[in-house]
Amino acid sequence: MSADVDAAGPARDPRSGARVEVRRSRRRRRTVSAYRDGDRTVVLIPARFTRAEEDEWVATMLARLARQDRRRRPSDGALARRAGELSARYLGGCARPRSVTWVDNQTSRWGSCTPSDASIRISSRVRGMPSWVLDYVLLHELAHLLEPRHGPAFWALLESYPRTERARGYLEGISAAAGLGLGEEGDALAGGPDDGLTDDTDDGLTDDAEDADDGLT
Repeated sequence: MSADVDAAGPARDPRSGARVEVRRSRRRRRTVSAYRDGDRTVVLIPARFTRAEEDEWVATMLARLARQDRRRRPSDGALARRAGELSARYLGGCARPRSVTWVDNQTSRWGSCTPSDASIRISSRVRGMPSWVLDYVLLHELAHLLEPRHGPAFWALLESYPRTERARGYLEGISAAAGLGLGEEGDALAGGPDDGLTDDTDDGLTDDAEDADDGLT
């Protein structure tokens, strides 16, 4: 921890019971930031804040992180709805899965599908990844309902999704960092570690403490 940051005593998120660490920085003048760090949440605030302002902004940032978590960790029902939206937007609605569910037993692939019964399974390791990565994994499996193999026709189906290459690079980077060396054969989708990863860039939240009236979404 740098010399300009003072750590307050640990607290608890009243909603989840998770640990919250507040850090006051003498360099900060306007901004408030928050991010997940393992099993705790770190909130950085200007050193000049009163205790009341600290409490207000900690509650605000915890609420925002909770909303972000819900978006990035959808239920089976939300996952299925998202798959339907993606099919309509990028595949002309031609891919019609009968079921889309999270599973915990896929340790060597991000997603899989069974065209014969139009079922799609997404590894629970994808939960917490950026939404555009989850969208790619869903689209990849939706495309397999139309084209079972990874041929030119399959990849042509994904050309309209603007973040295909970025998402593939993200997953390949995770695979390389974990030393797994998995490719996309058999829907491995570049593989990844069993514990799943989150993108710290998307996890962090920053707000201007002087713009509180602008509203938070």
